[in-house]
Amino acid sequence: MATWEDVRRHATVLPGVQETPSYGGTASWKVKGKGFVWERPLRPRDLTDLGWSEQPGPVLGARVPDLGAKEALLAGDGDVYFTTPHFDGHASVLVHLERIADDELAELVTEAWFARAPATLARTVPRPG
Repeated sequence: MATWEDVRRHATVLPGVQETPSYGGTASWKVKGKGFVWERPLRPRDLTDLGWSEQPGPVLGARVPDLGAKEALLAGDGDVYFTTPHFDGHASVLVHLERIADDELAELVTEAWFARAPATLARTVPRPG
């Protein structure tokens, strides 16, 4: 079961990362001013769209390289990854933080960082794999 401290640990080891408050004071991690992972409380409209009465735990938003990667994550593990109509056409996924394994979280955070980091900075970090 992952926590916000786990997200922080994985995000802040990457170069150029800053933790900043996002909308409503929630946590957000940016690389050179571009957000790559963030706390994403579900809005009433999100809950309605999902057919949920309440948020089932902490939700992480994460950038992904492209819409194909998003679809692969959603198809691969619907218990961990999900989306809402708000994110239609946007290369990002939502994550049930308490359902993702730490090694998978580390990979997701790193890939999100690569999706947003400037190329010159990204070249300084070996790609996982």
